[in-house]
Amino acid sequence: MRLLHMALAILVVAIWGFNFVVIKVGLKEISPILLCALRFFLAAFPAIFFIKRPAASLRMIAGFGLVMFSLQFALLFSGMYAGTTAGLSSLLLQLQVFFTVLLAVVFLAEKPSIWQIVGALVSFSGIGLVVANLGGEISIYGLLLIVVAAASWGLGNLISKKLGKVDMLALVVWGSLVAWPPLLALSFILEPNSWSSETISHISWLTVGAIGYIVYPSTLLAFAAWSWLLSHYPAATVAPFTLLVPVFGFTASIWVLGEPLSQWKINAAALVIVGLCINLLGPRIAIRIRAT
Repeated sequence: MRLLHMALAILVVAIWGFNFVVIKVGLKEISPILLCALRFFLAAFPAIFFIKRPAASLRMIAGFGLVMFSLQFALLFSGMYAGTTAGLSSLLLQLQVFFTVLLAVVFLAEKPSIWQIVGALVSFSGIGLVVANLGGEISIYGLLLIVVAAASWGLGNLISKKLGKVDMLALVVWGSLVAWPPLLALSFILEPNSWSSETISHISWLTVGAIGYIVYPSTLLAFAAWSWLLSHYPAATVAPFTLLVPVFGFTASIWVLGEPLSQWKINAAALVIVGLCINLLGPRIAIRIRAT
């Protein structure tokens, strides 16, 4: 990979890592499901008028938008709103890698490799460490919501696999068009206080800026850049960069929000990231060892 393209990949994962901090800022004044609805409404409009529908059926696009966007992010935002810190949220969501493998075994009859099994065991031992430290910075409710969000991402990955090779930016825009109406309706039912004139009138410019960041750099710009990288390099070359998302997430949460970095957090993050490395890089390392 060229150095400039490597820098682009790092920039994208840095944007995604910092996004967890921005979400936390937005959730201070806007309820989680409404924030999700605003994200995908603004990601869809006005882009939907300029970006052609991806080469896939409306049914598949709708399934992608509802699972990958509506379900996943409603759960993630609600889990963060329930008290989970930005750094831990960025870490827990990476479990989507192993949920993808598990769901592929169940629904696609794929056989997991020894590397995937070992990687999952190592990463979930890190999650066990998080569970052992529940209270204060993370609640069991918030933890469960984000773990289920990771499972939703895994299910969304299976839908993406069924879609095949499509324009990712177009898929994001058209998937967002599907995602926001049910989120808006759900917010109206479950979050009635969010719709009061008093709440809306007290939204600060900082929150408006947070919404802008969540929509444009994190959703549209980052996905467009990631799609471009995947179109120029093998997925095995690009995918490992996502290992840096929780690194940037933890760093940003400490720097911006002042979240404490306890030793158990370092240990949990190390276990999850090592497990992800085993899953993503283990087969390639084994091939190189056998070749020497």
